[in-house]
Amino acid sequence: MDDCVRLLLVTFPAQGHINPSLQFAKRLVKMGVHVTFLTAFSALNRMTKSAATPLGMTFSGFSDGQDDCDGDLWNNNEDGDRYNKEIKIRGSEAIAKLITSAAERGQPFVHVVYTTIIPWVGQVARALHVPSTFLWIQPATILGIYYYYLNGYGDFIGKNMNDPSWSVEFPGLPLLTGGDLPSFLVASNTFNSALPLIKEHFDILDTETNPKVLVNSFEALEPGAMRAIEKLNLVAVGPLIPSALLDEKDPSDTSFGGDLFKDSKAYIDWLNTNASESVIYIAFGSMSAIAKPQIEEIARGLLECGRPFLWVVRASEEEKLSCKERLEQRGMIVPWCSQVEVLSHPSVGCFVTHCGWNSCLESLVSGIPVVAFPQWSDQVTNGKLMEDVWKTGVRVRANEEGIVESGEIKRCIEVVMGGDDQMRCNAKKWKDLGKEAGKEGGLSDKNLNTFVEEVRASLVK
Repeated sequence: MDDCVRLLLVTFPAQGHINPSLQFAKRLVKMGVHVTFLTAFSALNRMTKSAATPLGMTFSGFSDGQDDCDGDLWNNNEDGDRYNKEIKIRGSEAIAKLITSAAERGQPFVHVVYTTIIPWVGQVARALHVPSTFLWIQPATILGIYYYYLNGYGDFIGKNMNDPSWSVEFPGLPLLTGGDLPSFLVASNTFNSALPLIKEHFDILDTETNPKVLVNSFEALEPGAMRAIEKLNLVAVGPLIPSALLDEKDPSDTSFGGDLFKDSKAYIDWLNTNASESVIYIAFGSMSAIAKPQIEEIARGLLECGRPFLWVVRASEEEKLSCKERLEQRGMIVPWCSQVEVLSHPSVGCFVTHCGWNSCLESLVSGIPVVAFPQWSDQVTNGKLMEDVWKTGVRVRANEEGIVESGEIKRCIEVVMGGDDQMRCNAKKWKDLGKEAGKEGGLSDKNLNTFVEEVRASLVK
């Protein structure tokens, strides 16, 4: 057996999970670890088309029954719950086979790292006597909320959720109202498997001695939340974003997912024609489906603003636009773009975002203030943090039907674009702190190095 540190990294096959996991893997490789990156073919097929495999990393896949998926793993809540059951069965088999075969070859995995909503990975690793570590890819604040909800606060929240004056302050976390909580905790949630999966994560951690969770955040951003759970050792290893945003040493390192459009950079040429901080950038991630009435309100809001914009509208949703020609007279509509490149462009002055955690981190480290337009899951709380805690943006408010109207969209854009010096000053502060934490020698980088050394030390025991 050789003495190489071989680590198995397993992630859920959605782009929002893949991107930070891939950045995590690349950093481990730079520290001399050989990483096998395991996910379902539904994601792996897109990844291997869009980027060369870094030296020191191998990719492995398994079928989740969605091998030809275009990125949407399910179309409704029932499909999502069914999918989570299916991927657990297939994924568990694939992990067990991979670990066993590696050991038989004399090149065993010495550690397994797994990400959010796939707690069964830790169970399989334990059954095969391989130590594992949980990588939480959302903010530490979200982990704290789930923990306290499941440990004493659940009944209290359930009883008060419909009271508009209700609020709760979990230990170490900001004051929150019912409208600030992750969507999986509210009465309207229909993703029945989500909360039990999160509980499974905590159940596994409960069985460990001195349980450690690696968190995709940085110390300065969430100092209270990093210490909010007394019985867990939360370790900041973020922001897990492309190095092009952190140190600019590898401008080709952006993110995967745009293999169908990566050679089309007409949007960069268009951005080059616009004045500094004049463009509104709108993108809602790879999973959330935006209903036609909401898309029409966004379109009207952009037209009413009269400002140049770059709007990412997936091909499957483009037919929902009834005024595309008018929109293209003012701005540009694309099916995909390199978000890292766009947020780094000097002409961009505002990011209208669904508040997925990757987008939040990328906006923070780019120094771009946001209009927070959350859809579900952690995005609701992330929007709260952006507006009220880090103060780098404003949140939209929906009407009684749940639609954000054009006037509200225009109002929020004007707040951000209208010259709020304090907001831009805050954005610059977090940009500097995020880059400092994530760069080589920064605190998050040191934390990851410490983790690697601990894994290495386990080889000699």
